[in-house]
Order: sequence, then C-alpha cells, then structure tokens
Amino acid sequence: MKCFFTVILAVVSCVLTLSTTARSTKAQNAVTSEPIFVWPDLAPGETQRTTGTQLPMRAVDKPPIIRIEKIRRPPMNVYPATKNANGSAVLILPGGGFGKVVPNLEGSEAAAWLCEMGVTCFVLNYRTRLPNNTQEPGWKRPLQDAQRAMRWIRANADQWNLKRDQIGLLAFSAGGQVGAILITNESPAYEAIDKIDEQSFRPDFAMLIYPWNMYEKKTDKLMPVIQVNKNTPPSFIVHTHDDGSTSLGSVLLYADMKRQQVPAELHVYETGGHGYGTRSRPNSNIGSWTDRATDWLTRRLPR
Repeated sequence: MKCFFTVILAVVSCVLTLSTTARSTKAQNAVTSEPIFVWPDLAPGETQRTTGTQLPMRAVDKPPIIRIEKIRRPPMNVYPATKNANGSAVLILPGGGFGKVVPNLEGSEAAAWLCEMGVTCFVLNYRTRLPNNTQEPGWKRPLQDAQRAMRWIRANADQWNLKRDQIGLLAFSAGGQVGAILITNESPAYEAIDKIDEQSFRPDFAMLIYPWNMYEKKTDKLMPVIQVNKNTPPSFIVHTHDDGSTSLGSVLLYADMKRQQVPAELHVYETGGHGYGTRSRPNSNIGSWTDRATDWLTRRLPR
C-alpha cells in the first residue's frame, strides 16, 4: 500500500511539472518578437545601455528558472491576449531581490494565465542594483522604470487596442515591494522627458504576490515610503505564513487599505514559502492562488 501511494505522489508531481512547463512554453511562444524599451535612450542616472546578462541555469530548478542581472536599459516584452481580448492590460514586475530579475517564473508564466483571460501582458525587466551602491534604495530605479512603463502602455494603448482605464499591475517579491510603493505614492520618481510622461502611472488595479520586505521590525510598521491613500487602486495580496520575507508587511498593507476604504483582498496561506510564481509547491495549496485571483479579476475586467 505504501508503495502504491508513493507511485501516485510521483505521478501527481510529474503532472504538475509538465503543466508548469507547458504554461512556460506557451507564454514564451506568445511573446512578441522584439522587446520594447520604455526609455528612448539612457534611463535616468545611467551611462550604459546593457539589457542584462543571463546567469547560468541551476540544475535544481525544474522547470528551469531564468535569472538576469546587470540590467541598465530595461526591456519590456509584450504578450498579447490569446482569448477574447477585452482591452485590459497588466504590467508584470518579476522578483529577484533587486540584484536580478526572473522573467519566466514571475513573468511569462503569469502572462500565460492572464492572456487566457483576455488580458494583454507586459513583462518588464527593470534595472537591477548597481554594484557596491549601498546608499540608494534597491527600489528606486525599478520604481522609475515601472512608472515609465505604466505611462508607456497608456500612451500606446491604441496600438494594442487597450482601454486606458483598464491597465493593472501584477508584481512579485522585490517587484511586489516596488508595486506597493508604486500604488501608494502619487509623486513621479523622475523628471518628465516627453509626452509619454503626461500619462498617469497609477495602475487601475494591482496584484501583489509575496511582496518582499515591506515590514520593518524595528518600528513594527510598513517601510515609510509605502503610504496608502484613498487613491490607492483596488488590490489583491498573497503571502504565506512560512515566508521568510514576513507576511506581516502584507497584513499591515491590507490593514491600511481597510482604514482608507480601498477595496482589497488578502490571502495568507499557511505553507508555500517564497518565490513560487504561479507554480505549485509540495505540501501546500499555494498553487491555487491564481484561482482566487481569477475570481477577483473577473469582477473587474471588461466583459
């Protein structure tokens, strides 16, 4: 009997792996051929135009996880809606701890899910931390890139048949920290350079998935730059109880949204850890978070 259950578990694990691999492959196949550069030339404060270097793959990652570092000119890939395009779009910010980004695990694989819902997705490889730069917050340049990307999508909405009031955000881990700052601040993070910057950088809705290190233990509060206000967009937040980047940040963010009467939904799963993207994890139901998000999105997306 024990052997029987071992075989069953192995089969289930294989099916989940194949499903994730298929989703990743489908998303990669759907991407437009050429990346978009949201900055016309050099990004603010930059002297280089490198789009990043891919790190060696890790044998333990099954399916594989792409990691890119040393990004100085951020490229953005477009994934058009694959079914019943409804005019909505989502900017996706992968995670990576600011030293790198992971554009498949927390980018193209999530795009595959959203594209099936009629959403056009834009995955942004935002700038990574400069070597030995300990004075500048890790989120500063990614925030500039995210604001510019939101404005670029709105300015080019007609090209993709998008509605300018249906542009949302999906952000993971370090990208989730940037996303939390993006949706709770109304001041631009860079000087305007052209007509694109006349557009709003505020998302119309946001999904923050295990946002990284928003909680400051010393003060028992959110990091000061996160300032929820009545203009903060409706938000969907996911975390796990056993995440080393504590779920207290997500709980406090939700509490502030409740105080400001911002529509919000929070899910804290008991297990799952960190860095799962849209994938499943053993001994956890964290892989179901996209089902909850689908329910939430269905109430907001155009019909």
